[in-house]
Amino acid sequence: MTKRKANPFLGRWRIVWMEMWDQDFIDMEVPGHFTFEKDGQGNFQFGLVQGDMDYRVDGSRVEFSWIGNDEMDEASGRGCARIEHGELIGRIFFHRGDDSEFRAIKA
Repeated sequence: MTKRKANPFLGRWRIVWMEMWDQDFIDMEVPGHFTFEKDGQGNFQFGLVQGDMDYRVDGSRVEFSWIGNDEMDEASGRGCARIEHGELIGRIFFHRGDDSEFRAIKA
């Protein structure tokens, strides 16, 4: 039997910086976060943007697709991230829209 490698992305990651938005926007409703749960599911929220994620760990990276809302409008996209010196560093993309680099720390 092969032992599964622990998923280093599991848990809640607090967004501490985004390229496109300031911290006041990121934390507008709740502290901005990305949360990776077991079985490849997760969620995030920053500002008035929230989404449910379907993710896959590929070596030292995590890649995800997401669907949710940007204010009251339906939104979707994709993203990717890696852990570097204990920090989650990645980029989130909106389908046919903006994209932003982000940094987050384990909550």
